[in-house]
Amino acid sequence: MDRVNKIIQLLENGQHKEALDEYNVVLNRGSHEEKFLLGEELFQYGFLDEAKALIEKLLSVFPEEGELLILLAEILVEAGQEEEAILELEKISTGDANYGQSLLLLADLYQMEGLYEVSENKILQAKELLPNEVIIDFALGELYSEQGEILKAKNAYEAVLKETNEIAGINIHARLADLLSSSGAFEDALIYYDKALDEKLEINTLFGYAFTALQAGYNRTAIEKFTELKGLDPEYHSLYLPLSSAYEREEELENSLQTVKEGIKQDEFNKELFFKGGKIALKLGMEEEAENYLRESIVLDPEYLDAILTLNKLFLQQERFEEVLNLITELNLMSEDEPQLLWDAAAAYAGIEEFSRALDKYESAYTYFKNNETFLLDYGYFLIEEGKNDLAAEIFKQVLIKDPTNTEVLDLLERLTDSENEN
Repeated sequence: MDRVNKIIQLLENGQHKEALDEYNVVLNRGSHEEKFLLGEELFQYGFLDEAKALIEKLLSVFPEEGELLILLAEILVEAGQEEEAILELEKISTGDANYGQSLLLLADLYQMEGLYEVSENKILQAKELLPNEVIIDFALGELYSEQGEILKAKNAYEAVLKETNEIAGINIHARLADLLSSSGAFEDALIYYDKALDEKLEINTLFGYAFTALQAGYNRTAIEKFTELKGLDPEYHSLYLPLSSAYEREEELENSLQTVKEGIKQDEFNKELFFKGGKIALKLGMEEEAENYLRESIVLDPEYLDAILTLNKLFLQQERFEEVLNLITELNLMSEDEPQLLWDAAAAYAGIEEFSRALDKYESAYTYFKNNETFLLDYGYFLIEEGKNDLAAEIFKQVLIKDPTNTEVLDLLERLTDSENEN
């Protein structure tokens, strides 16, 4: 096999012309073993056309050899020719020693195409043929997991765990933990994350553990694990937002805001971090800093409605009514995107005493918020200010339908009725 080794050495040295000359010698005059070994090597190095030519040369002599058909199929898959790969795999006979492997490869290909039932059928055929092959249980776990069949996937992965904790570099405990976490079985998932991390400290698994702990309500555990992850890899951008949320839940608002600041240093284009910073700053009473964060998030995404509505709310509280209207106008926001903008605009126009425009916005917003008690109260008080007592009374009656015990509205409605009777 000196010639095969020589070709590989030439390729590694960048001597492609010399390697090609030697390759042609093997292709045209090499032994069957040389062709096969060189085909395998070239496939691994990504020389797909050259590897394919060698294997096809061998198949012209051994057309039913399963090992060759599998290698050709793998080359075709790597080249993006999945349909051609399927045709090659289906040539392998049931009596071939490689038939089980061909079934698993076919299952992968059908799974890639979304043909889950066909894929499952191929795996189950392989299971009947090779009942003790743990890789088949793993394949079933992967298939069922992708389909969202949680119980079937869990059973398949647990069958793997009876034999081994790892397949092809994949930690099965971590795989099962991710599956259970995604299905909402947080408590069970944490058990498997513990086992996975006992076997190997891996940052994605550590993130999964921390995030699942957060979802399960174990905020201190989440903080501990996210902090450990940050120490291992501070550039793991995804950790900062949930870590900030964990601190927020524990009412450690200064730590929450500090985490946001650290996250922004790592990922300055993350609009959600800026938005989180704005919300935490508001809780801390830092209105100017909150405004800056919210504005930055909107710069990153001019249609980021959560940030826009939060900034509008701040402006309304500060009676900066023109700012509300400018924000809506500048960003060319439409009411159909978010009806709350109609309500915001109504309150802002009322604030700058453009009452006809305010009334128009309130009437439009009413379509969306006629079942919202807070809106009805706001609208009703506006109508009173405008002297539209009859309309205000109708609005307040709707409030009482929702809350007959609202004494403030009862008294107000009584005064409106008395006033109308006096007139």
